[in-house]
Amino acid sequence: MKKIKLTIEGMHCASCAANIERAVGKVKGVKDVTVSLMTNKAFVEMEEDTSREEIKKAVEKVGYKLAGIEE
Repeated sequence: MKKIKLTIEGMHCASCAANIERAVGKVKGVKDVTVSLMTNKAFVEMEEDTSREEIKKAVEKVGYKLAGIEE
């Protein structure tokens, strides 16, 4: 398992965070995701071969910007 931290722009409320959690949670290989509205971060636990591009697409599909990924 690998853990990464995402920086997300555009969140305004708890519903925003929940939408991102749901979207990223559906990406193949993602085992757990927690989004913090206060820090604008998402913490993702995933399999080694999970596509970072698919995670980015999932965030953008629900209307937010992925500003960075920290390994």
